[in-house]
Amino acid sequence: MTAIDESEELLRSAGLRMTRQRRIILEILHSIGGHPDAGEIHRRASLQDSRISLATVYRTMRVLEESGAIQRHAFGGGPARFENAHSDHHDHLIDLETGDVIEFASDRIEALQKEIAAELGYEIVHHRLELYCRKVPRKP
Repeated sequence: MTAIDESEELLRSAGLRMTRQRRIILEILHSIGGHPDAGEIHRRASLQDSRISLATVYRTMRVLEESGAIQRHAFGGGPARFENAHSDHHDHLIDLETGDVIEFASDRIEALQKEIAAELGYEIVHHRLELYCRKVPRKP
């Protein structure tokens, strides 16, 4: 079963019909990569079907988020951005000047977080790390 098929099934189980418009939204979400916002998904979807409303995009994204198929992020208080929830754990570096979101994984950071939590008497159940950065000019 593909990621799109799984998302279709989640929408159906939430009581939503699988319309052509929702199918287009799913295809865009799964093909675009990165962390698109609803506006970007809507812009791309409306190129394929001008009848797709921004409200349809938001409703579809809400149901997918509630079902656990996608994760919603609000990096730096900006517009909600979305990514597939079925990817391996990773953290995010957000470039404050360009808005680019860079995914990364670090075993050292993961180990340090667990160590700090344990020292304080806790076990990490879930976490999200976001680093807000500016590019440093390279020295010649």
